[in-house]
Amino acid sequence: MRVTVGRAVRGTVLAQMALLAGVLTGCSEPAEGGDAKPSASSTAGSATADAKDAVKSGGSVGAAGSACELPVTFDTAEKWRPEAVETGTPAGGTGSEEDELAAELAEGLLRQGPFTAACEIDAKPAGNIGFLRVWTGEAGAKAGDAEALLKEFVAAEGSTSEAKYSAFTSDSDVSGTEVAYLYTSEALDETKKERAFVTVTPDGPVVVHLGGLDTQEHEEMLPAYELARKTLRTS
Repeated sequence: MRVTVGRAVRGTVLAQMALLAGVLTGCSEPAEGGDAKPSASSTAGSATADAKDAVKSGGSVGAAGSACELPVTFDTAEKWRPEAVETGTPAGGTGSEEDELAAELAEGLLRQGPFTAACEIDAKPAGNIGFLRVWTGEAGAKAGDAEALLKEFVAAEGSTSEAKYSAFTSDSDVSGTEVAYLYTSEALDETKKERAFVTVTPDGPVVVHLGGLDTQEHEEMLPAYELARKTLRTS
């Protein structure tokens, strides 16, 4: 299934409302199979076991015919659900004022610096609240531009601090730059960890980003992010 601009905007609003409800009530969405995700205190002791399970590959994205066709491919963690993001006129759009507003809002939601959202890999079926998001840029960048491009991406998010950049190389010898940093949400008045990596391909640079509802969710989802980085290869 592919997400159009109209669905992306409505989905983002609904997701934000759902996340806020979870913060206010201390509840989270049930995991796949109807099992409720344990509370923060109960998951602390089982985080290692959960991380071990999360790192199992459940398939891959990026290749032609996959859920998201990208300039790169990588493995996705078991139970994580990938879905492509498409920009443009909403499906079934009539050119109405509502469609124009949706497109205008989506332009801000689906762009970050020089990058455009291309794919969302949802962690909820695996029991976490968050996404691996893939962003793509225009062709023409050089490998040496990787860190500068990633800095633009982070700066465009706003309210970030303590960014630490480093080089990485995947098992398939794809190289790039990685960053770990803090993001402060003004809406929730909370600071949390985030992470991203970028590689430059002939078809343009690609950023893979991991956020999460909070730092605990982020750390529980890190194995899925690390699996993507480790298995990164060019399409």
